[in-house]
Amino acid sequence: VLGARTEQEAAAAFIKPFDLSQAPLFRAQIVKVSDERHLLLVDMHHIISDGVSVNILIREFGELYNNRKLPALRIQYKDYAVWQEGFKTGDAYKTQEEYWLKQLEGELPVLDLPADHARPPVRSFAGDKVSFTLDQEVTSDLHKLARENGSTLYMVLLAAYTAFLSRLSGQEDIIVGSPIAGRPHKDLEPILGMFVNTLALRTRPEGGKPFVQYLQEVRETALEAFEHQDYPFEELVDKLELTRDMSRNPLFDVMFVLQNMDQESLEL
Repeated sequence: VLGARTEQEAAAAFIKPFDLSQAPLFRAQIVKVSDERHLLLVDMHHIISDGVSVNILIREFGELYNNRKLPALRIQYKDYAVWQEGFKTGDAYKTQEEYWLKQLEGELPVLDLPADHARPPVRSFAGDKVSFTLDQEVTSDLHKLARENGSTLYMVLLAAYTAFLSRLSGQEDIIVGSPIAGRPHKDLEPILGMFVNTLALRTRPEGGKPFVQYLQEVRETALEAFEHQDYPFEELVDKLELTRDMSRNPLFDVMFVLQNMDQESLEL
């Protein structure tokens, strides 16, 4: 019988790099732990899936395992890919491109946070995490602030986050990356695939500005960004022709992510 440690080892042995030129970019394996317990290991490359896709996969696997039929899909990811290629030749694409180039014109700010050590010449992904939970009182105050200002919780937290970064860095022009689900049409909701795009949100948390006024500015910035969300981030980076610094990411060094999708639990 495999112990918990051996389960970890089985999972570690299962994971290996994908070759992007070889389909499928998806692997599954069953590991027998005991007569009554099996592990289903699933690995798929991020290029073919996103967080919403993982939930769809879990839900649909559960449905099929329970012998239910899935409704037929109206469209598939390849239809979306064809639409995206067509979008690149149209007027809406040009309009969106102009919007982003205007947002990110002039000298772009480089976030300068006070660090304990010198920044390495080439960035690494070694890191750590700090977790904490906001209490009920703070949470309800945040929701109240959002309601009173015609905003969402996302906008309130984004304003607070950028104001905090400004306080730490002493800078008043800050760009934050933020992912967007990229499924603007109902027909795209049940499809597995990589739809997520990244938005580069440029905010100006200037000293002396009342927070409520700043929140309104962030709200406008966010709403405009959502309206222009189809323009691919990687093309924006190319178009801006930035001088690349190997110690940093292009355009921004911090991201803001609000995970508000349901976590599917498997019922078998």
